Amino acid sequence: MKNWREMNALTLAYLGDAVYELWVRTHLLELGQHEKVKELHKQAVSYVRASTQAQVLHALFPNLSEVEQQVVLRGRNAKGGHPKNVDVVTYRHATAFESLVGYWQLNGHNDRMQWAFDIVDDILLGESTKETDAIEDTGERK
Repeated sequence: MKNWREMNALTLAYLGDAVYELWVRTHLLELGQHEKVKELHKQAVSYVRASTQAQVLHALFPNLSEVEQQVVLRGRNAKGGHPKNVDVVTYRHATAFESLVGYWQLNGHNDRMQWAFDIVDDILLGESTKETDAIEDTGERK
């Protein structure tokens, strides 16, 4: 296998996307989510959407090593399209996060991956709290 430096950043993101998706599905089951598949999918989407991945990356970035930051920058700057429902900056940051996960997977840095994945629930809980606060403040969703 090629060294990660010789790989296209989008290839790292391709791998990282699959690794992260598998973690999300396993994580939901470990949390006791044994509902219908449609409900599991809905919950998984909140984890894998670009905005969540970008938030995780922003939380991680100050604590990344120099090499990990290089991987992130390569992923962020990779040339590629983006879906119309996500702004380009958010999508590029999500791609950078996936590149980082792909890098960790290729290099066997499972401890770093778990550290990053542990932050995801905190971010999603924070979003739920903000949404709940908004409903309580106005009596409706914002």
